[in-house]
Order: sequence, then structure tokens, then C-alpha cells
Amino acid sequence: MAMRGKPKTNSKKIGDRELSPATLMMGLGYDPVLSEGSLKPPIFLTSTFAFESAAAGKRFFEHITGKREGPADGLVYSRFNGPNQEILEDRLAVWDGADDSLVFSSGMSAIATLLLALVGQNDVIVHSGPLYAATETLIARILSRFGVSFVDFPAGASRDDIDVILARAQALASQKGGKVALVYLESPANPTNALVDVEAVRAARDTAFPGEQKPAIAIDNTFLGPLWQQPLKQGAELVIYSLTKYAGGHSDLVAGGVSGDQRLLDIIRPMRNTIGTICDPNTAWMLLRSLETLELRMRRAGENALKVCTFLRDHPKVEGLGYLGFISDARQKDIFDRHCTGAGSTFSLFIKGGEAESFRFLDALQIAKLAVSLGGTETLASHPAAMTHLSVPDERKKALGITDNLVRVSIGIEDPDDLIADFAQALDAV
Repeated sequence: MAMRGKPKTNSKKIGDRELSPATLMMGLGYDPVLSEGSLKPPIFLTSTFAFESAAAGKRFFEHITGKREGPADGLVYSRFNGPNQEILEDRLAVWDGADDSLVFSSGMSAIATLLLALVGQNDVIVHSGPLYAATETLIARILSRFGVSFVDFPAGASRDDIDVILARAQALASQKGGKVALVYLESPANPTNALVDVEAVRAARDTAFPGEQKPAIAIDNTFLGPLWQQPLKQGAELVIYSLTKYAGGHSDLVAGGVSGDQRLLDIIRPMRNTIGTICDPNTAWMLLRSLETLELRMRRAGENALKVCTFLRDHPKVEGLGYLGFISDARQKDIFDRHCTGAGSTFSLFIKGGEAESFRFLDALQIAKLAVSLGGTETLASHPAAMTHLSVPDERKKALGITDNLVRVSIGIEDPDDLIADFAQALDAV
């Protein structure tokens, strides 16, 4: 019998002992008895699901259409839910200690669905900067068509700075007849690795909006999450992932996720149901497989990054490193110590020179692949100013520190000494 709804088995505890995410990835949310005893979940390749009765169908649709809160208590149609996606959502939520999760067809579809669900006409978004270029484009160029405005602040802003920005956003929203709908963060920022003080943002938000109607705080946690940073503990209410990156981790799928407070997920879920941005069952199945080794892969990549950056730090052709393990700025170090449990494996490498020198370095790499993205088993390197952030206006790139000599590196799980040899010979070519 195929699995129907969420199983009643699988405890998150043994007695009083809370089981770790690494353990729960092997079985949470899935009961083999409901799938002919299959140890691993099958891939449920179906567009629709048969109802046990007409009354059950009505009850399921009451959830899907929002007449009842929460997810449907049964399977309806693959645009809304499915066994593979529901198991994945159960397991993804565990990493951040979230109420629940929603999975999407890409990181950007997760972000777009969240924005469409929470932001209305003439509303104002407050966001940190820089953001991933496509996110900036979505807010500044697409949502602006519908009267949505934004006010931004640099990633490293202080509490006082954030207070000023929120007051400015409130004034703008009042002027436009809208509301401050969302505080959207990205930390570490892409590609500079600048950290946002989430605790300061939460305190400033709560002070500026003392009533019940507060803009939600959402954060893109792709660079460090979920192993090295869990922003819900610092006061964020929604955590966003490009699951393509570390969660998928093998550069063979595209997906996104949002985890967090049930109250907010219950607003986002109907939007996903309407516009159909859920991830497909095969991708969900692949992510379930990847989550089983997430901790192992991320730990190895983090250890490798420390070794590689230790070599790069004193190299004569390196102007600087945006690596969280070597933070020199006291304010950024304070945020790191309070918010993070590891430095990650993605960093900014500043080559002495400009675009020409950076291109020579990139073209000389032999083990590291010249490609965008991050968080895979292989080491990747790219040039943000000429690639991922090419659409960002030059003045804004300059203000955000996205320079022509910045190379973004994502370290994989290869032998670290081989990676150091590759970087050494590539720097020789500069």
C-alpha cells in the first residue's frame, strides 16, 4: 500500500534523549510498512492521488484552499503535496528546529513565492545588502512594477543603523499607503561574506513595531546553513535555502526550501499551491538521499577550506580573503561568535590586480572547476562581477564591495593538499 499522509511512527526521541539531525535523516517521516516494506522511500511518480471517500477529498481540499490551517492531512495532487516532498519537509525542518518546511523547484522560486505571499501592493521591503543578484532584481525591478519599494542597509549595520532604516521604511510605507511587509536578510552576504546581526535586527523590529502586526524576518541561510548557522535561534522567523547548494551538495539538482514559524508557512503554502512552485518528486527523493550525508560533506568541506585559506592568506599575489575563519573586523567577529558555529567553505579571494589577473587565475585552475554555484562535492570558482552579479549596476557593485579582483571560491571535499597545489600553480599564472 502506498504511503498516505504523514506516518504516525518515527519519534524524535529515545526516552528523554533528543535525537540529532544526522540520525533523524535516516528515517524521520517515513514508515516502510506503508510502502510494501521498502527500506527507502520509493519515488512517487504520479500527478494525482485517489481519495478513500468523498468526505476525505473534501477535508483534504479544505486544507489545500486554506479553510483549515496547516498542511493537508492527506495527498491530493502533485502541485500541492506528495509523499517524497512531505518526508523531505519533515527532515529539512529538523536542522533548524523549525515548526515545518516547504520545498520548491528552485531557491529563487522559494524566494519569489515567499515575497508574493507576504508582500502586497505599495508595501515596503527592508533588506540587507548585498543580496544574491536575482533576489535584488526580483525586488527592485519586478516587484516595483506593482508599487513595492525597498529600503536597504549594509550587511554589517549596527542596531542604531537598523533603527534608522526601519523608521525610514515606516515613513515611506505611510506615504505610499502601504505597510512595511518584510525584513529580508542574507547572511553571509553573496559574494562578500559580510554577516548580518540577526539579533540586532530582531530587537530593532520588535521595538519599531510594538503591536501584533510586525513584518516577518526572513533570512537566506544558503552559505552557512543548516550546519554552521541556525538563524531561528537568533530571532529570524523564516529561513530560506537554495537546496541546490549544500543540502543537495552534488551539483545535480535545483531546489529551494523555506523553514520556520507555522503561522508564516501557512500563508506561503497557499501561494505555492496556486502558482505551482513545489519541487518534483524525483528531486525530493534525491534531496532525501543527500541529507543523509549533509553533515559529513559540510564538515569535510569546512576543514578543507581552513587549510586552503591558511595557504592563501600569506600568498604574495593575494590581496585579501573574505573568509569567516580569519575575520579581522571586531564587529563582524562579534556577530560570527554569537551566530555561527563554523566558518563554512565558501569565501571571497581578492587577487592582486583586476579582472585580467582574476581571469588568468580562473583559467589556470585544473582541479577546481570554473562554474557558478557553491556547496557541492567539487571545488568551484567564479568571478561575481562578470558573472553572477553582472546585472548589478556598476555603482552598486562598487558600494557593495563586488570588485573586479574578487573571485568567489567554494571548496569541495577533494584532498586539501591537492587543492593547495592547484591554487598555487594558478596563482603562478597571474
